Amino acid sequence: MKHKRFYAILVFLIAIISSISCKNKEDVEPQLSVSKTEVSSLAEGGTSEITITCNDKWSIGNFASTWLQLSQTSGNSGSVTIQLNITSTNATGATRSAVLVVSSSNGQTRRITVSQATFIYPSYNTSPQAPDATGMSSTAVQLVGKINLGWNLGNTFEAPGGETGWGSPVITESYIKFVKQCGFNAIRIPSAWNWHHVDNPATAHIDPNWLNRVKEVVGYCVKNDMYVLLNIHWDGGWLENNCTKAKQDSVNAKQKAFWEQIATTMRDFDEHLMFASANEPNTKDAAEMSVLLSYHQTFVKAVRSTGGRNTYRSLVIQGSTELFNVSNFPTDPTPNRMILESHNYTPFQFCGLGEDASWGKMFYYWGAGNHSTIEPERNPTWGEEDEQLKGFKLLKEQFIDKGIPILMGEYGAFRKGSGPKDMEKHNASIDYWITYVTKQALANGIKPFFWDTGGALDRQNNTVKDKRTIDAIIAGGN
Repeated sequence: MKHKRFYAILVFLIAIISSISCKNKEDVEPQLSVSKTEVSSLAEGGTSEITITCNDKWSIGNFASTWLQLSQTSGNSGSVTIQLNITSTNATGATRSAVLVVSSSNGQTRRITVSQATFIYPSYNTSPQAPDATGMSSTAVQLVGKINLGWNLGNTFEAPGGETGWGSPVITESYIKFVKQCGFNAIRIPSAWNWHHVDNPATAHIDPNWLNRVKEVVGYCVKNDMYVLLNIHWDGGWLENNCTKAKQDSVNAKQKAFWEQIATTMRDFDEHLMFASANEPNTKDAAEMSVLLSYHQTFVKAVRSTGGRNTYRSLVIQGSTELFNVSNFPTDPTPNRMILESHNYTPFQFCGLGEDASWGKMFYYWGAGNHSTIEPERNPTWGEEDEQLKGFKLLKEQFIDKGIPILMGEYGAFRKGSGPKDMEKHNASIDYWITYVTKQALANGIKPFFWDTGGALDRQNNTVKDKRTIDAIIAGGN
């Protein structure tokens, strides 16, 4: 009997101990909690706080963001408050978000979604006008037919700090007249707008002083019967380096805002002024080309929406001729006003390379009769006359023969003051390339704009600095 009573007591004690043990086990069950699962921020950014509570080690894994920073990404048992710092204004044109995944060593996870609103750029088409065809009668083909030889103002209006930022003097009307006297009747003005001249990034507002200065120079040209190609150039690469789905919405928003402002400011000029959507947009496949075409479509729509003479203005677009053709040009409500722009620095190892690169060495010599026997290793291995003829033939057949005229918005080959051992052959090569390319472009109906940053024409004194280059262009034009 005593034994039975003992065993009963023992079983009772075991049950109590087991109950206590289970209760302790429940007390230390894995715990992970966050004070918020969603955090929203205004477009201008700012700081928010969340509290993470855990009874084990925790971390926020695989987190990477250029616009969101965390004061702490890991911790131990206990509660900790971390700061979420949104460090930049969201001027992308679309809401952006990041998901923080908090994981503990006990196997639990929690997710926190952080989102930042975007500024919606205001419409700058605040005073659209009725269509005005005064001075706008030429189709794109007819207009390009009036251009003989074109001249670039180089990176003058691309420079940081304004047009003198890279050493160029202020462009004057006397300089424009001098360019015309040298044999050119068209000017290309490569311009930055976003890079240095937006006075409010939140609204993509362009400094009106800059708009008016560019307008003044356009006026110099039009007043002197010079045709003008005004563009959005490299401009920090916001468009031409972002022909991707990820950037499509934000770039289109900025493209619309900029061209509404540019087009409205320049609206009263007649057909002497052409607008160019971009410069040298980077596309490597059909998907990126499709995104670029959306940028061009936004450009066309924005310009046309401002009305007045812009209803009829000739518009210029760019892109890889291997990835698009006349069938997928932007839709334009005004017929026969679209132009294609191409550039020509073929072969770049001769035309533009300033030092040997890993992918190729500089060529000092070019063209039949100009190869050096003194320095044969610097003769070209590709890109001579046959390559030029092939390229021009493709452009003519693919576009010009189908009603789309072409401007060669940039081209050039430039002398090396030192380096070539056979300097006579080198200079003859530069002369020949310029004359040959100018001549072949014109023979195929393509109007060339020579690239110059002040090396051929002195902008300060309105004198010719490199007579051989000017003579070579004129010879090709004749």
